[in-house]
Order: sequence, then structure tokens, then C-alpha cells
Amino acid sequence: MRRFEQMNPITTAFYYLCVLGVTMFSMQPVILCISLFSSVLCGVLDRSAGRRAHIFSAVLFIIAAVINPIAVHNGSTVLFYLNDRPFTLEAVVYGIAAACMITASLYWLRSLSKAMTSDKVMYIFGRFSPKTALIISMSIRYIGLFRLRWRKIQDSQRALGLYDDGNLIDAVRGRARVLSILITWTLENGIVTAESMEARGYGSMRRTSYSDYRIHTADVALTAVFTVLTAFTVAGLTNTSAVYYPDLRFSLFTPWGIVGAASFLVLCLLPPVINLRQYRTIRGARLA
Repeated sequence: MRRFEQMNPITTAFYYLCVLGVTMFSMQPVILCISLFSSVLCGVLDRSAGRRAHIFSAVLFIIAAVINPIAVHNGSTVLFYLNDRPFTLEAVVYGIAAACMITASLYWLRSLSKAMTSDKVMYIFGRFSPKTALIISMSIRYIGLFRLRWRKIQDSQRALGLYDDGNLIDAVRGRARVLSILITWTLENGIVTAESMEARGYGSMRRTSYSDYRIHTADVALTAVFTVLTAFTVAGLTNTSAVYYPDLRFSLFTPWGIVGAASFLVLCLLPPVINLRQYRTIRGARLA
């Protein structure tokens, strides 16, 4: 069996659609914890998230968890008062759940951006909507270019003596100038790319794909497995309840809830399991 990233792009895209769909449209605590744990594990194993990404995600998690009890004061269980404003247990728990959902979604999107290359996006959408495929492909490409161009502009500004980190005001002005240059550069390149593609006749006839992605038996089998596991997960979600306001009322460990949580755990862990099996197969062949 091939690595998960080497599967047909339709299979890969369908997997992330299932995982992200469940993660982003569910506030069930068990599902969110499973999604966060699995997304972090996949980010570590496929190296889609580096040390800075983990630090950023941790800071984002803390901020998202803290903002809700500060801004929202609903709930019947008051923990303490600050400036005559109540901090409730319900708001704290809801903030943690929302932080899990946001952080897990970002990890899955990082993994998606690594697995779904520009060529794969063009393969999926190129036949149906070439312009949409071009826009999505350019967007994915610019995610990595933004960081490189930011550093290049920042180094140029420092070399010219226009960027100073000595005090807060100069640092903010320098970063604002770098951001302005970055946006102008990106828009200019986008216009040039669009005109170049139009001049070459892009979208004027049916597009062929550079890479020949074939649908194998494993792709069909995995797509069926994804569908079944997602269906069990949705069934588990519909048979459980998670109410945060005005009181915490959870009904999570029903028979269907346990089946749904187990199905979602298997669904999330399938990519590292497939890659681990492929790694063992290759290692065994080399030792033989």
C-alpha cells in the first residue's frame, strides 16, 4: 500500500473534508479532544507543523480559551467576580471547547496544505472549473511564499536602515511597512500570473493533468471506509448532547456516542497508521 499522501487526490481531499467537517461543526467535547490529539499527532509525524507552529497553536489555544469567559458572562455557576463581572464555569468550559475546535482545525489545515499540492488541486478542480482551480492553487502556493517574502523584505529594510526593533513604535511602523510592501508585491504577482495564464489560453479548452493520478482499488476501499466511519461519527453526534448554557448538561457516553467517538478516533488515526505500515514494509524489504 502507498503512503497516505500518495493516494489519489480525490481520496485525500475527501478524507480532510470528513475530518474538518466533523471538527468544525461540532462542539461535542469528546470529539473535539480526539480531533485535537489526532491533529497534533499527525502534525508531528508528517512534519507539517514545526516548533514555531506548535508554539503559535499553544498561544492561540490559551487566548481563545481565555477570551470567552472574559467576554461572555452567561451561566449559572459563578466562579468569582472581577470588577463586578461574573466569571462562570459554563463560559470557561465553552471557551476551552472552542479553543480545541479552532486549534484542531488549524492543525488539520496545515496537514491538508502539505498533502494537497497545487498539482493535486488542479487535478480535482481543473476539469470542472479551471478558474477556481487556478485561484485555489495560487492561494496554496502563496501560503509558503508569504513567509519567504516577509523575511526577504524585512532583511532588505534592515539593510537600508529603515527597520528598527529598538522600541515598540519603530517596530510597529517597520512591520506595517513590510506588510504593505508584501501585499503590493503579492497583488502585482497575482495580476501578472492571471494575465500570463490568459495569454497562454488557460481555460479556453478542456484541461489535461500533468500528473496521471489513477484510481486504484485501495483508493476506492479507503473512500468507502471514510464514508462509513464518518456516518457512524455523525450518528454518534446526533445521539449525544452537549449543552453549555445556562447549565452544563452533557450526555456523551451513550452506546451510539461511544461508537461515534471510536469511529472518529479510527478515522483520524488512519493516515499515520497507513504511513507506519508503508514504512515497515519498505524497511522489511531493505533488510531482506
